[in-house]
Amino acid sequence: MNAKKTLLNETLIWFLIAMILANIAGSMYMDLLPLYLQELNASVAQVGLFFTLSAIIPLALQILGGWISDSLGRLRSIALGSLAGVLSYVGLVLAPSWEWLLLAQGLGAVTSALVAPSYGAFIAESSSEENRARVFGVVETLYSVVGIVGPPLGAWLVELRGFKPMLFVAGILYLSATIIRVRMARNARRQNPAPASALTLDSLRGNLRSLLILLVSGGLLTWLFLTDGVRDIFFRMSFTFFPVYLKSVGGLTIQQIGWLSASLSTAIMATNLLGGWLADRKGEHVAISLGFLLDGISMLIFLRASTFPLFLLSWVLAGVGIGMMSPAYSSLMSKALPERLRGTGFGLLHSSLGVFSLPAPSIGAYLYEKFSPRAPFMLTTVISFLTILPAWFKFRPQKATPAPLAVEGQTAPVSEQG
Repeated sequence: MNAKKTLLNETLIWFLIAMILANIAGSMYMDLLPLYLQELNASVAQVGLFFTLSAIIPLALQILGGWISDSLGRLRSIALGSLAGVLSYVGLVLAPSWEWLLLAQGLGAVTSALVAPSYGAFIAESSSEENRARVFGVVETLYSVVGIVGPPLGAWLVELRGFKPMLFVAGILYLSATIIRVRMARNARRQNPAPASALTLDSLRGNLRSLLILLVSGGLLTWLFLTDGVRDIFFRMSFTFFPVYLKSVGGLTIQQIGWLSASLSTAIMATNLLGGWLADRKGEHVAISLGFLLDGISMLIFLRASTFPLFLLSWVLAGVGIGMMSPAYSSLMSKALPERLRGTGFGLLHSSLGVFSLPAPSIGAYLYEKFSPRAPFMLTTVISFLTILPAWFKFRPQKATPAPLAVEGQTAPVSEQG
């Protein structure tokens, strides 16, 4: 791709169209999933248990999915994952009880494991380091239509027809995305018929060994992992109960909850380009730190809110924060991971973070019921402010150091900047 002429090539545009269709489908029900579980007679504690159990399956699959992406190619991996995704929607529609939804979530985990590691890697490989944050900004701006269209559409269909008809419509959208992805994978294979790398245990072990060295080195990847890990734990502890809190404590309707999600995505869309520009011009650490700050402020407003306009303000500020930090975070992560390991790297990071945050929904349910519905959100607010410090001081650009010369029989160490 010639970055001076266009930030997005034709392949990347079709890639985005498929991602948008697939994720509109997901966003139609994901924010309302706790309420769907309650409709299937799940208690608050069982909702927390559901999200804890459903997080177990992706832990192993994320690493394998990233490795498959590195070996077979990004588009082929995404196409395979989408086929499993179609089956997951069948499970969502037909599930007779909340326990059966775990099967659908398991199939969805296969999809996520194969698609998620390829997403950032494919975009990174379609850009240069000089404009990478801006490319992520453009991509995520366009992608934000998912959250604007999906949640209100899903909420409207639920109120009009119920959960299962809504999930059927979402499944049709996802099937459309899968058809595009399969065609893209076939076209890519025809244009580049070179055989894919072998899926061997030695290949997997080699990739993991290189990544573990980077993770424990104390460099950029280490701090990205630690910061994102802490935030993931506390945000998952509270995020699961946002719709439950908004309905039972805030007194909002399902339609209003859908509009909050849409306002979040609108704010993200409005600021993604600015976030990407700021990261390329001033450094990723500036955009990320500003995003963390706005996250914390939005949570403070959320804790004090009792009316829809105040909840709306909280959601808009959170969206601005995400829009500022997201392109910068994606850009910084892609620079910290070597190109040949990006798929496995994204998979390993997601999997490792999942291990730490696995009990978070259950802990959030305990705090919600035993102490106060506000308790998990208060802890998340504190963490939002505390993580500004490592982001500001540890995510700064580092001066390049000359790589040691490789001598016969040896190889130079993998550069952390890729």
